[in-house]
Amino acid sequence: MIFRKQQTPQPAPVEAKPARPGSKGRPTRTRKEAEAARRRPLVVDNRKEARKRDRERRAAANREAQQALLTGDERKMPLQHRGPERRLVRDLVDSRRNIAEYFLPFALVVMLVVLIVPLLRPQLLNVMSTVVVVVLWGGMLLCVVDGFLLRRVLRLALIERYGEVERGLVGYGIMRQIQIRRFRLPRPVIAHGQEPR
Repeated sequence: MIFRKQQTPQPAPVEAKPARPGSKGRPTRTRKEAEAARRRPLVVDNRKEARKRDRERRAAANREAQQALLTGDERKMPLQHRGPERRLVRDLVDSRRNIAEYFLPFALVVMLVVLIVPLLRPQLLNVMSTVVVVVLWGGMLLCVVDGFLLRRVLRLALIERYGEVERGLVGYGIMRQIQIRRFRLPRPVIAHGQEPR
């Protein structure tokens, strides 16, 4: 007698319901599942990995801040460059021709001349040293006088527009005045002689 295995009828394939427009396509998590997904240990297990993540996060933030300094996006700039008062100081410095921004390249040229000329004409060594001292000290004196004039301009403009001078703003402007215009950060947004915003 041969027994034939009785075949059970296979259920018909269930057609997947089409997702409603705008739906997630999955059920909403329970509160317990959501809390478990957010839970992180206070002390991480792998400190090396945590340090690496922190380093990468800091590097990304630094890159973003550097890009903001180049593009002028004030929301992402470092804190020392944010605010309307600092923008006014930057614009006032950038709108005028400062002696210090021209003095640094000029001083470098003078130093190179002092190094080269005595090699070609040793008899001019004494004359060149005197000229260098006079030129460099005279240039530094002009920079200091220009700094005092800028200080006065900044104080008057800040008092006129904001009623007071926040501590550190004038120093911020003088430090910007010393830098060569091409290398200033944040980048200048107004041309020489243009009215500050």
